[in-house]
Amino acid sequence: MTRALLAGVVGVVLLVTGLAGCGIPGSTGVEVERRVSSAEAGTSSGRSQEPPTRAASGSDAEEFVRNFLAAAAGEPDRAYYRVKQFIAPEDRSELQEKQGSEVALTVVRLTEAPVITPDVESTKVTIAVQQIGVLRTNGTLAPPVATETKYQFGLRSAATGGQGNVEDAGLFVTAPPNVLLLSHVALQEYYEPASVYFWSSDRNRLVPDQRYLPLTVPDERQVTEVVRWLINGPSDWLRPAVSGLPDRTEMINNATGGDGRWEVNLTMPGDDERRLDQFATQLAWSLPELDGELELKVQNQSRTVVNLREQRLKHPLYPLIGNPQRYCVYDGAVHPLAFAGEPGGTVPVAPEANRNVVSAGFSRAAGGVLAALVVAGADGRQRLTVGTGTDPVTAFRSSSWYAAIGRPVWLRSADTGRPYGLVVADRRLHRFGDDATLTPVTLNVTGQVTAVAAALDGTRIAMIVGGALYVAAVTVDGGGVTLGPARRLATSLTGLSAVDWAGEDSLVLAGSADRPGIHQVSVDGAREFEVRGDVGAKVTHLSAFPVNPVVQQPSGAVMYEANGVAYRSPAERIKREQVLEVTPPPAGVRPGNPTAPFFLY
Repeated sequence: MTRALLAGVVGVVLLVTGLAGCGIPGSTGVEVERRVSSAEAGTSSGRSQEPPTRAASGSDAEEFVRNFLAAAAGEPDRAYYRVKQFIAPEDRSELQEKQGSEVALTVVRLTEAPVITPDVESTKVTIAVQQIGVLRTNGTLAPPVATETKYQFGLRSAATGGQGNVEDAGLFVTAPPNVLLLSHVALQEYYEPASVYFWSSDRNRLVPDQRYLPLTVPDERQVTEVVRWLINGPSDWLRPAVSGLPDRTEMINNATGGDGRWEVNLTMPGDDERRLDQFATQLAWSLPELDGELELKVQNQSRTVVNLREQRLKHPLYPLIGNPQRYCVYDGAVHPLAFAGEPGGTVPVAPEANRNVVSAGFSRAAGGVLAALVVAGADGRQRLTVGTGTDPVTAFRSSSWYAAIGRPVWLRSADTGRPYGLVVADRRLHRFGDDATLTPVTLNVTGQVTAVAAALDGTRIAMIVGGALYVAAVTVDGGGVTLGPARRLATSLTGLSAVDWAGEDSLVLAGSADRPGIHQVSVDGAREFEVRGDVGAKVTHLSAFPVNPVVQQPSGAVMYEANGVAYRSPAERIKREQVLEVTPPPAGVRPGNPTAPFFLY
């Protein structure tokens, strides 16, 4: 298993330019990101595996600070050792060392360049940071624990008594912070992002969980690491909605093999054939770059052998059929959109229901269509109309009236007999079903809700609450929709206005970074890059088709509306001529603008 292949599967390589590339951003610390094409997937990433040593920077204080903020990167059992090499011997006891699973790295984003001020006997360093999270030994990035917005420490010459040839001796940190700091740039440079998969609580759908693997882990040990991640269970925020492996499941030695065949030996209580097959499916998707055979043993007894590639084909991640279709609202009705190289669809709702529409959300399910339309009344108030069935949907039910309703989204539950969706109405999150009744959803955070989006797996949502970005796990059962504790994500944007899922582990987010813009943010807040830097106006509507292993992503997979004008990313205006099934306006009448674009998939 090679890291280049893993990078191709993840599909992301970060290219950071200027000072930001060195961990010292000029302002926001937002990266420019380049996607890896299939042709590039077999090439080397070109990144070093080990962070620089203390002496690598010589007497260059700026480079030394960058390297100090990367020193903790790598396998956790040597994190304290690596960091202490940067710290002056007389101050090393100030860094209180932890052991085993308690080792944790405080991941921060530098919000401005470090301030390095020479002093009489030493140099003072101040770094302004945004807390991103805590990188644990199991590869998860947990919510931040620290609240500091600044850290201060000193630098001195490594020469005896602070004197001597600084060029030869290099530098030491004095009065160090009592945490293992890791810059978000170092996280990107010395770790490989990866997804492992857990079954949803009803065991009908796989749900991705973001992890980070140190580049220092040898290729032959990566299968072992993935198995251990699965045994240790999901990230805390996902835990309420997914199923872990049975209690007391443990590995017997490391995974062994190579050259197309691997062997995993376990103790697993309740190891029936169905459970083992599901575990094999988890491994197949959690190791997407492996195509050979995997033998699962329980207490040294062979129980099942699967071909990993065939297991993925047999159990696709998402029930997606065909390419996504684009729609918009034009003159109060939903219409298909047509772009070059993409087939245009038809409106899957009856004409009598397709009137006075403000926004809409469609989803395919069980050979039919789930349709939710936000409809405006004569007094400007709005209500939700919901219909389900075969294309075109003819029977609709309506909710009560509200002052304002946001874009409705459907939860892609495996239980197609009881469809549910989410929508923001009068600044509160509500669930709805096929009866169109809006029921408030309980949140563990306070503030007005302004946007909601649902992931492909139907188990994770993103939302904007009180102006901040959150993710949460969702459980759908006979009693409705239940949300787990919401996790807040760090972002450089302010004034957040819209969000959607850009991929399995990433979000597309609208807000402001001096100017209105659109960024892509990882599901844990660690990675962020600019999609469009200057939209020109507040984004009021945002829709994306998420990157996934089942259906190829179309070009311009993000569509949005700003100042009453619709676009597809990054800045192509959607024109009236691209709206289908529209009667041209009479001569002398100015045509309207397409608005509220969205995807059906």
